[in-house]
Amino acid sequence: MSVCATSMRKLFAGCALLVLAQAAPAAAEDLGLGVVPTPEQIAGWDKDIRPDGVGLPDGSGTAEEGEPLYLEKCAYCHGDFGEGVGRWPVLAGGFDTLSEQWPEGRPEKTVGSYWPYSSTLFDYIWRAMPFPEPKSLTPDEVYAISAYILYLNDLVEYDQRLDKTNFAQIEMPNRDGFIMDPRPDVPIPEKPCMKDCPVDTTVIGRAGQVEGATPGEDVQPAGIEMYLGE
Repeated sequence: MSVCATSMRKLFAGCALLVLAQAAPAAAEDLGLGVVPTPEQIAGWDKDIRPDGVGLPDGSGTAEEGEPLYLEKCAYCHGDFGEGVGRWPVLAGGFDTLSEQWPEGRPEKTVGSYWPYSSTLFDYIWRAMPFPEPKSLTPDEVYAISAYILYLNDLVEYDQRLDKTNFAQIEMPNRDGFIMDPRPDVPIPEKPCMKDCPVDTTVIGRAGQVEGATPGEDVQPAGIEMYLGE
C-alpha cells in the first residue's frame, strides 16, 4: 500500500473520531424543543371515562337540574326532547328499531336504544360538548345533562341523583348487543400488549401495474424533468 493511501486512511479515521466525539454530547443536549407538560395540563386532557366508571370526576346531578341546562346548551341541535333537529343526532327513543332495515324502516341509534354503556354518554359530553364550546361544562353540569338525557330514555328517575358511585351502574338496554369480533383473522390476545409491542411488517402484496394507466419506469410524470433540471 502506498504512503499516500495510508495517510488518507489515517486522515479519514481521525475525522470520523472527531465527528463522533462532537456528536456524543450533542445527543444528550437539550435542543430547546417542546416543554414538559405540567400535571394541570395533563389533567386537562386526561378525561376519558371507562365503561366501569373509572375516570368519573367528583360531582353530581339530577335530571331535574339538567333540564334547564339541556334546553339552554343542547336543545338547539338535539331538540327539546332529544328528537333531533334537522339531521342532528337523535338522543332519545328508537327502542326496538335496531333490527329494522330499509325500505321498511331504519334503525334509530340513540343513547337509549344503541349505546351499551352510560359512561360513554358522560365521556362524550365531558370532552366534546356543547358543540360550540367543548370542555366548558363543569362536572356537576355534565352529570345533570347526562341524567336528563337518560331520563328522556326512561332509564333514571327525574329526581335521581347520579355521581361517580352509581353512574356506571345504570344498565343500558343494548348492553348485550355488542360482541367480540369472531373473525379468525382478528386474534384476541389474552393479555393486551401496552408497551414495546411487536409489529408485523411482512409485505403480503404489492400493487401491480395496470396497462395503459400505470407509467413505466421510463415514463416520468409531466413537469418532473423541468423540476430536476433547475
